[in-house]
Amino acid sequence: MSSSSNLMEIRNVSKSFGEDWERESVVEKLNFDVKNNKLTAIVGPSGCGKSTVVNLLAGFEIPDTGQVHSAGEPVTGPSKDQLVVFQENALMPWLTTYENVVFGPKLRGDMPDDELQNAAEKIIETVGLKEFKEKFPLQLSGGMQRRAELARALINQPLVMIMDEPFRGLDAMTRQLMQEFYLRLCEEGGNTNVFVTSELEEAIILADYLIILSNRPATIREFVEIKLPRPRNLDMLSSTEAYKYKRKAMEILHDEAMKSFKGTDTTKEFMAAYSRQVK
Repeated sequence: MSSSSNLMEIRNVSKSFGEDWERESVVEKLNFDVKNNKLTAIVGPSGCGKSTVVNLLAGFEIPDTGQVHSAGEPVTGPSKDQLVVFQENALMPWLTTYENVVFGPKLRGDMPDDELQNAAEKIIETVGLKEFKEKFPLQLSGGMQRRAELARALINQPLVMIMDEPFRGLDAMTRQLMQEFYLRLCEEGGNTNVFVTSELEEAIILADYLIILSNRPATIREFVEIKLPRPRNLDMLSSTEAYKYKRKAMEILHDEAMKSFKGTDTTKEFMAAYSRQVK
């Protein structure tokens, strides 16, 4: 059974892909907890297996060994209890914002119509799209589309919201606005979140806990509690405390990424880029 503070527990999880004679291990003996009403961010070197971890948490993939538990029950397949917001836009272009948001509950028939309407309108207002509920996805900006996808996930009242690089592909200003919006949403809503990102500063400012994965096959290199005070804002990234977290994480990520560069001509260039990042 899950302890009261852990909503999800991942124990000795390993996953490989390919045929028996050329099977590749992608995740190996993964162990960590997702704390209730907290945001756990996951970072790691490019190609280390972050997407596979997302798929294992969401039930899209089943571990070869080990178990994933949610609220004390084994995760054996996809469920509305563990919902994923992917980096790709998944809104249905022929439906309005409102129709996209109510699509899942309406299809399942698990909410009365008046209750569903009230819930949808409240969530759409929460994400700042009240004036755009009758607009189609192509009539929305990139940031608005991301907020519409959040609303579509939130209306299902998932136990865990799993965010897979949700702000990737947005321009710098829109990404910053979405970080600020999501920060407020998490702090006010008290939801349990897993946030996978390749942006270290994004992870630090959002997270209560930071998981740093190793190079492939992915294992836990470090589990860090981010003790920056809440409520937070993006200006806190320039603080000494935030810099210490960034420096420590960059050193670990550098060590892991260098394993992919050993014996190549790009090592010096990578070292130079790393040095600029941590200054």
